[in-house]
Amino acid sequence: MASRLIAFVGGLVVLVAACGTVGPPSARAPVPATSGDAASTTTPTTATAPTIAVYTIPTLPEVPVRRSFTMAFTGDFLLHNRVISTAAAHAAGGEAVDGEAAAPARAYDFRPLLEPIRPWVERADWAVCHMEVNLSADGTRLSPFPMFRSPGEIAFDAADLGYDACTTASNHVLDQGLDGVAETLGVLDAAGLRSTGSARTATEAHDQVWFRIGGVKVAHLSYSYGFNGFSIPDEAPWTTRLIDERAILRTAAEARSAGAEYVVLSLHWGNQYLHRASSQQADLGPRLLASPDIDLIIGHHAHVVQPIERIDGEWLVYGLGNLLANYVQAPRRDELLVEASVTEQPDGTFTTDLTAVPLVVDRNTLTVYPTHPTHRPPDLPPGLAAELDASFARVLAVLDDGSGRDALRFE
Repeated sequence: MASRLIAFVGGLVVLVAACGTVGPPSARAPVPATSGDAASTTTPTTATAPTIAVYTIPTLPEVPVRRSFTMAFTGDFLLHNRVISTAAAHAAGGEAVDGEAAAPARAYDFRPLLEPIRPWVERADWAVCHMEVNLSADGTRLSPFPMFRSPGEIAFDAADLGYDACTTASNHVLDQGLDGVAETLGVLDAAGLRSTGSARTATEAHDQVWFRIGGVKVAHLSYSYGFNGFSIPDEAPWTTRLIDERAILRTAAEARSAGAEYVVLSLHWGNQYLHRASSQQADLGPRLLASPDIDLIIGHHAHVVQPIERIDGEWLVYGLGNLLANYVQAPRRDELLVEASVTEQPDGTFTTDLTAVPLVVDRNTLTVYPTHPTHRPPDLPPGLAAELDASFARVLAVLDDGSGRDALRFE
């Protein structure tokens, strides 16, 4: 019976088919004569030469690794007095250990207010908050609206929740002058949060826009429409950025030339409390997004949710609303978290899919809840489910006015 031997030689497959017994003739023993026959010997049989077939293994083309990453964006940290007092009440609730009195709690704890959105913040490769207020490093000299200085614990709690960075260009960024900018950025540094939108030096203003996410070099620019009557100091023009179309396009082009593979633009703009995009937003936004140097626009400031546009495959988010704030009016408590899923294409460009996570601030507890029916906590207080239903419907109605509605994913 024939046998086959397979050998691998270099990059070749060698198939050896052997017939009969393999071996040299000299190794074959003569066949002895049977009883009664004349003595004789049998001539040895020569083994059949093996048949060798050679097959070439094809070289498989290399499959390039397509890089991807996700970014999450949320609305304004606008810490009104009631938000701060609620965080103080949470901080005061220390628990006893081994029967002893509880250790003194820190002054403020904002985490319980944000806990329901932790899953979305944590899962993003890069989660970005919008820090509209100035921060106090030591919890003193706090100031409410209209000249905000808020407890620095908010930065540490945001980092604990999973945030990686904050944008800081807003109409309140200069509320406490250059010292306030420096103190705020010092608190963010101490909390381990990166920032973009205000700076202490020209070098910092240049360097802070750069991030590397999922192996992709990202630039994140942050601008505001104005500063509540304050002006950027002449001696420190790098302190923050004022919305100016030419300046934005120039800076984005410089970032692209310097190696930015993906450019995010955050804009503090629009008319407060109006869902409809302002004339500035409607005119400027699409022109900026049309630039080959800008890939995604995220808006803040209006304190209500605004529509989302999708233009030539790119996203323009006019306004996310707030994240933490104290408003009685229902539409001002509606919010959005958006998650941008960015994927590299074979030609080296990047495409973006957007997921919208509607949120609402509970008017009684100031806790932020997701409103999508499948993502709500199972133990909602009585009556809160109806509040979440109403908020979800309001947000969908606003998003219906944007061209991106049908392409949005919802969670």
